[in-house]
Amino acid sequence: MAMPSNLAQSLPDSPAGDLRPAALLSKMASRGRRPSPLVTSAVPTDEAPANMTPGSVVGDMERGTLAEKTGRSDGQLTSRWRELHGSNDWQGLLDPIDTVLRGELIRYGEFAQACYDSFDYDRFSRYSGSCKYPTRTFFEDVGLAGVGYEVTRYLYATSHPSYPNFSIWKHNPGDDKLWSESATFIGFVAVSTDEETARIGRRDIAVAWRGTVTRLEWVADLTAMLKPLSACGVPCPDPSVKVETGFVDLYVGKDSACRFSSYSAREQVLAEVRKLVERYAGRGEEVSVTVTGHSLGSALAMISAFDIAESGANVSPSAGGKKAPVCVFSFAGPRVGNTRFKKRFEGELGVKTLRIRNVHDMVPKVPGFLFNEAIFPAVLLRVADMLRVPSVYTHVGVELTLDHIVSPFLKPTGDLASYHNLEAHLHLLDGYRAHGQPFELGGRDPALVNKATDFLRDEHMVPPGWRQEENKGMVRTEDGRWALLQLPRDVEAHPVPDDIDDHLAALGVLVLKKDGA
Repeated sequence: MAMPSNLAQSLPDSPAGDLRPAALLSKMASRGRRPSPLVTSAVPTDEAPANMTPGSVVGDMERGTLAEKTGRSDGQLTSRWRELHGSNDWQGLLDPIDTVLRGELIRYGEFAQACYDSFDYDRFSRYSGSCKYPTRTFFEDVGLAGVGYEVTRYLYATSHPSYPNFSIWKHNPGDDKLWSESATFIGFVAVSTDEETARIGRRDIAVAWRGTVTRLEWVADLTAMLKPLSACGVPCPDPSVKVETGFVDLYVGKDSACRFSSYSAREQVLAEVRKLVERYAGRGEEVSVTVTGHSLGSALAMISAFDIAESGANVSPSAGGKKAPVCVFSFAGPRVGNTRFKKRFEGELGVKTLRIRNVHDMVPKVPGFLFNEAIFPAVLLRVADMLRVPSVYTHVGVELTLDHIVSPFLKPTGDLASYHNLEAHLHLLDGYRAHGQPFELGGRDPALVNKATDFLRDEHMVPPGWRQEENKGMVRTEDGRWALLQLPRDVEAHPVPDDIDDHLAALGVLVLKKDGA
């Protein structure tokens, strides 16, 4: 879209040929000025602004321009991936933030966001609760073409009474044309392509989990007691290692009558990770396992990463027992377990975690309102655990705090859901340089913040909640009436792998069949 000449002349210090909205917004924001209300960040651009720092640009999720324009593509990842994966607990990389690390965090955050963007929220759809796209074109369909990963399987879970908002109520569940009455798409497992593997220095297995599909109602359910992981099938030798009951029940729950969730989310992810680790490590390749998630998905990421390491799904027998390092990139996640969970997670299993949170977000402050690491020192929490005080929680890993107030693009609001929104977190990451330094937009379009929120300042002219299906899927029929178009979706293209039992048996996971055998 061409920009009127009078508008171009009215914009201060706009270099000729660089009138792209993202560039103009960045320039004004860096000077502490509000962008003109006539300038919108919603207009797509084909390349990054010319005035951006090399290696700091991260592509727009909706355009999928990640391939060659990000910090991860500057040749450093091949030699630095272990450091960026947390081998030194990210010492010296967070304040100021390492530009390559920032690109990695945004990339994995986009994986978690893709779980939301591909989820069918429409309760009137026959495919309500499924993924809208096939695995073979998943990243292209969510706007991440060129990301360098391929989805190997989708993950499904069943709705749980503790989390009624985890799924959605399906209209007329007795309809025999529904794809499933109980299963819900919750994430995916993907693996880096050969080309991407050469660029990043190892074969990366990525696991992404989505969170709740509504606002924050599920926070009220975080009053459940802790449950030993060993009582849930996780082969943890310490019965004092406990996690929040609702989280782990969702992770291990299944419906034997449903072909999509006859295996629990736990069984699905363990079998797929074990298969991929064995396939690539067995060839002599360096392999990593990176788990990511937002909100409730962050909790599932923590539990699944613990389980992958505890069960040995990251170990390749054919490679002499070589272990693939496991890392978690968590966004806006709640506390998950007690002090014993933290000790085994970080120390004995060696799982690395970097948690990204907005300081104004309430979700990372729960559960554990009375007994947590923000109130009591670690030694007192351990004593409380030993005395079996209920609801003793502590965060794990390293924390990177962000503050939405420093972004000149975001407006003041009392909407807690906006503070918690994943796209808002990715926007804050994009502009974060160091604590105390001004916000400086990188290459990520601020319009993405308003995909599902009303968080951008009105002068950016980006409507709230703009990402939706045209006419919400309604089409006009030949007789002039409007009806919901029920396009066929090949959900059967995502069957349970034939070898899942073999991989679970290799891990010592006992699977109860439909007949209880």
